[in-house]
Amino acid sequence: DHVYRLVVLDVCRPTAVLGVLSLGGMALLWRDLSSKVKGENRTLSSLLSQYFAVKVVGWLGKRQRGKLEADTLNIRQVQEETLLKRLRKNADTCYGKQYDFSSIKDCEAFRTRHPVTTYEHYRELVTRVAAGEEKVLIAEKPLILAMTSGTSGASAMLLSTKDTNTEFFLQGVAVCLDAMRRAFPASDSLQRTTKLFYSPTFRQSEAGIPIGPNSSTPASSRHMLNLYTTPAPAFQVPSERDTLYLHLLFALKDPSVGTLESNFASTVFYAFSALQERWQELVEDIKLGRVSPALTLEPGVRASLEGQMKPDPERATQLRTHFQQGFVGIVRRLWPQLNLVLAVDSGSNQIYGEMLRERYCQGIPFYSPFYAATEGLIGVNLWPEEERRRYLLCPRSMFCEFLPEASLDQETPEKHTLLMEEVQEGHSYELVVTNASGLFRYRMGDIVKVVGFHNQCPVVEFQYRRGQMLSVRGEKVSEVMFLGALKRAISQWPGAQLVDYCCAESAIMGESCGGSDPHYQVFVELKGVRNLTEEQRYKLDQCVQEDSAVYKSFRFKGSIGPMRVQMVAEGAFKELRKQMMAFSNTSPNTFKMHRVLRRKEYADFLLGKTI
Repeated sequence: DHVYRLVVLDVCRPTAVLGVLSLGGMALLWRDLSSKVKGENRTLSSLLSQYFAVKVVGWLGKRQRGKLEADTLNIRQVQEETLLKRLRKNADTCYGKQYDFSSIKDCEAFRTRHPVTTYEHYRELVTRVAAGEEKVLIAEKPLILAMTSGTSGASAMLLSTKDTNTEFFLQGVAVCLDAMRRAFPASDSLQRTTKLFYSPTFRQSEAGIPIGPNSSTPASSRHMLNLYTTPAPAFQVPSERDTLYLHLLFALKDPSVGTLESNFASTVFYAFSALQERWQELVEDIKLGRVSPALTLEPGVRASLEGQMKPDPERATQLRTHFQQGFVGIVRRLWPQLNLVLAVDSGSNQIYGEMLRERYCQGIPFYSPFYAATEGLIGVNLWPEEERRRYLLCPRSMFCEFLPEASLDQETPEKHTLLMEEVQEGHSYELVVTNASGLFRYRMGDIVKVVGFHNQCPVVEFQYRRGQMLSVRGEKVSEVMFLGALKRAISQWPGAQLVDYCCAESAIMGESCGGSDPHYQVFVELKGVRNLTEEQRYKLDQCVQEDSAVYKSFRFKGSIGPMRVQMVAEGAFKELRKQMMAFSNTSPNTFKMHRVLRRKEYADFLLGKTI
């Protein structure tokens, strides 16, 4: 009997130890999970799925950050490996055979053999892909035919592949989430995110390939939807206006929202403009536990959403009090535990980020995580807490070359491309990229300024799009220069707050603009003032002259006429945005306001809205 008991104990001991360990592990897990939970009304399954998703992405982020840091120590080799990987993969395509990719062994051979290109070089090739021809530019079938936003001309149709998406997640999303958690440790908590994004409309090519925007969508993020305040059925709603209402409704229901997220700061700004208009309707819905009958919803979608609503008069009373106190600093009152706003607020989105910080989101940190485009991931912001938006170029995402800004007007600027290790701090360049989806030595049209180096890798600030430059006599006033002048002028217009702006060169407007000398038409939507005096309007011309010696000299000679500043009615830019999206088939997820209008119809529309 004694021997028997010893044998049983020997057999049971590992099981007992495992049981104790597993109970201990579960206790530690539960304690860790409980310490991160903020807010109520979360199911255990949703908390666990978020907890493990955060842990996995956190581990992945650390790993990818380590790889990135190692890559920045040997930039030439990493860039050459990236290039040769692209060429090898596509060597057996029609295009790869034309340029004999299989025989290229280094960067120099590639740059000697392959010309610098623009979209016209690819137009006919992309048409063949859309028609179903295989192995034209890339080895695999593209996931989608991605439409660019068309800010500097007509929209282009580019290929998007699985590699593009994988790289964006590993080298972009994972790395930026790691940077975010280091800078804002509270963002590691198990709070829901309000993500403002929409289901875009896709059409089909002849071969059945989807054509549409290349950005994160509810469909591409379906495994993450339980992390967001907006229920999944809301993303089936085709109307942007109705979807935005639902985003706001379910966000307002939850006082413990942790992050406000969108691709661009403009989307967040438009959301708060809508909130300011519709808060009473939203509060009434929360009080009654319903979804507004004014929304056009499929019966099944409405039933599913209303199943997640219940009357909450206490929260409705809180919200009504917050709104009646005004909208300055409203975000902190609505969501006291909000950690940050996660959205790109550089480039054409800079003014929206500034307006959000000054008005709705006072005291809330902003993180502008990526520098990316339809062509793919370009850079990541490793310095979230800094106000200055600078991005470390991702050396394994694209093979990058750089055209010095000074050479862009020469007949053959491509003779002057530099590599990553050859650029100089303080100088500006146009990016020329070779990506994972069939673009080779492609001029992107983005001008960036090198503002430093992280080890050997350039750190850049976005400056402007080549097609978004004002130039009626060759003076070249960039978007960043014009916006700086506009902000200084507005600071001298008592009470004025900028809502939005854009410009047009007089040549596109024909007889409608008045005046024979070439000049700029500037359209501004302002709050706080009803009109501008001629003296105030002229302040903007003076501010541009202070920043651009060439513009000033042309004004002095009379070669450029005085700037015409047109104040437009409230809501004019909101209507213009709808027109632009409809014309270019752009999704709200990817829309960027055009700062220099190249279509007469848009300029005429704003001219009709002048006060």
